[in-house]
Amino acid sequence: MRHGHVDYFAPEVIASGDYEGVGLTVMGREQAEAAGQALAHVPFDRVICSGLNRTVETAKITISGNQLKSNLKVEVEKGLVELKGSTNGPPMTREKLGAALAFQFDSAAEPGARFGLGTNGEIFLDALARGSASIEGLLQQPDWANILVVAHEGINRILLGWMTGAGLKGVQAFEQDTACVNILDFDMAPRANGQAVEIIRKVIKALNLTPYNWTKFGMNMTSLERIMAPIHDHH
Repeated sequence: MRHGHVDYFAPEVIASGDYEGVGLTVMGREQAEAAGQALAHVPFDRVICSGLNRTVETAKITISGNQLKSNLKVEVEKGLVELKGSTNGPPMTREKLGAALAFQFDSAAEPGARFGLGTNGEIFLDALARGSASIEGLLQQPDWANILVVAHEGINRILLGWMTGAGLKGVQAFEQDTACVNILDFDMAPRANGQAVEIIRKVIKALNLTPYNWTKFGMNMTSLERIMAPIHDHH
């Protein structure tokens, strides 16, 4: 999943300057509740998030109504945290920032490409390495069959590109709306040396499902443009 809706331009967020620790809006909580209803029948063995407030909150809301598991604890996998944006980019309004960020992933595969509008954002290739290492590490652990993972748009898009084998060349084609659900399936087999297991097939079973609006009617902006827009502009 991606976390539910947040508002980086809310007065309290601007006053605190804590953009990384932002929590869900009312809309975001409603989106997480809708996802929880859609996933209520799934027997999750574990629940994992990136550790940032918006993923912790989304994970707790989503799993709260699960019909089969009532004692799950939300674990943290820091390798799934969102891409670090640049801190030295130009100041921008909501509208300009959303429009500019919407095209960030088009150049993700270029050598040395970074996330953000300045010069010190995280290198996309580094994010791919840490994100895929986190998923591969989870797959080596034998104590689960179904995991709920709540992360972020950027790292999710990069992992979806990894799933296809296209890597960073494919990330611009993926959308990740707030509180969307992706269903990923892995076939595993023992390694030839008998130590650990390896991935023999990666399959995307479902992509960017939004239980709060299955048909996405009215969701005409990209998710980056949408999350940067004032709430009253959302449909």
